[in-house]
Amino acid sequence: MKAVWNDTVIAESDDTVVVEGNHYFPESSLNRDYVTFSNHKTMCAWKGQASYYSLIVNGELNPDAVWYYPDPKPDAEMVRGRVAFWKGVKVGA
Repeated sequence: MKAVWNDTVIAESDDTVVVEGNHYFPESSLNRDYVTFSNHKTMCAWKGQASYYSLIVNGELNPDAVWYYPDPKPDAEMVRGRVAFWKGVKVGA
């Protein structure tokens, strides 16, 4: 699977976990050249608190486009150490 934004591969892996229709990539597959800090956080009732990264590709910012669960609740352990994408990031084979 690949995560692509602004014609650039952000992450690529054969090892994704699908939860609620979202592919969670290993965090190690994330190309850190395009990732920047975000202080955005949200809460999921069953997964716990999500943290976010923003993307910068070719000078364009995509705020909070990557999310992850640094300390997921027990029922969501399968997403620990993984990242997922939204906000126009295309995920596909």
